[in-house]
Amino acid sequence: MHVLIVGGGIGGLATALSLHDVGIACTVFEQVRELRELGVGINTLPHAIKELAALGLLPALDRAGIRTRELIYANRFGQVVWRELRGTDAGLDTPQFSIHRGKLHGVLRAAVQARLGADAVRTGCQLVSFAEHSNRVVARFNQRDGSNAFEVEGDVLIGADGIHSTVRAAFYPNEGPPVWNGMMLWRGAADWPVHVDGRTMVIAGGMGQKFVFYPIYADPAAPDRRLTNWAVMARIGDGAGLPPRREDWNRPGQWDEVEPFVRDRFRLDFVDPLALINASGTIYEYPMCDRDPLPCWSFDRVTLLGDAAHPMYPVGSNGASQAVLDARALARHLRGGDVVTALSAYDAERRPMTTEIVLNNRNGGPERVIDVLEQRAPDGFADVEAVASHAEREAIVRGYASMAGFAREQVNTPR
Repeated sequence: MHVLIVGGGIGGLATALSLHDVGIACTVFEQVRELRELGVGINTLPHAIKELAALGLLPALDRAGIRTRELIYANRFGQVVWRELRGTDAGLDTPQFSIHRGKLHGVLRAAVQARLGADAVRTGCQLVSFAEHSNRVVARFNQRDGSNAFEVEGDVLIGADGIHSTVRAAFYPNEGPPVWNGMMLWRGAADWPVHVDGRTMVIAGGMGQKFVFYPIYADPAAPDRRLTNWAVMARIGDGAGLPPRREDWNRPGQWDEVEPFVRDRFRLDFVDPLALINASGTIYEYPMCDRDPLPCWSFDRVTLLGDAAHPMYPVGSNGASQAVLDARALARHLRGGDVVTALSAYDAERRPMTTEIVLNNRNGGPERVIDVLEQRAPDGFADVEAVASHAEREAIVRGYASMAGFAREQVNTPR
């Protein structure tokens, strides 16, 4: 069996490693000419780390990122709404990682090249079309350097080509652009003094206006400092039309657009958000977009994976994690042999869960617990229990963990 993977992002590379792990040959086709370590911070949840650890990547992840110890949800005044230990500190078998997206991508890429060979990832290849012929899939690519187009045959074609997926568009040509909710997300990272233990993540403010703060790298030569990721989310439109600029995780943002949403809004005793943003140099913007869940991902010998299958709002730290889970599930099913049966089983396993996550994220995911407190006590509170009981808050946060598959009892089970 030979699998063609369209897209060399986190999902595509995790798929290549997972297929190799079960003895299936594959080639990754990526449209950019050069794979670079782009982006800023993301979190990868324990259920996904469990799968990456099974691929032997835990030592490399430890060198590249930080094991998240605690997550704190707070209102815009910094008053704690909910706090909980994460990963191994919470008794799970595997950690949660806060890590630079480019560093995670680099860990995956290095492993692919070491295990599958330097030719396993072909860059500068843009998918044009594909078709099935005699139990094979034929994919046609344009080379981005302007040379001739070429065709490749395989037993399976996997569309891991992101929110603007060419593979998805072939099956759903009338879907239209991604759905924007009117919110803009600005992000960046800066060298910053250690907060608490250097392993704590804070999310302040709800879905209306939010500030996120967490470390993503510890330089052994500077133990009192961390590369620290931040994000600001705020409403800039009603969501009735298209965002002002196309969705691109690496699009530079503008200081004068994000600054008004931060100044005088957040009163946090552990950080001056404006100072942190100022120290970041380049900032990035991304409109909060997703797509409506699909009725089907798999069509005979072709299927979707990651953001091509289930783009979701970046709340709950779930996008990259779900792509990794897709990859491992797909490889497990393909190991059985019959391609069409395997892709159908993969679809049946993964699509219902990710559909629920996409819809839940639209309502704030676990961060909805902050919205509840801000709606009831917009000017802050003296006693959080008087505003929302521990049981009510726990139901929101822990309910999301169970729904998304990373509750303790789900992670601490044999693979």
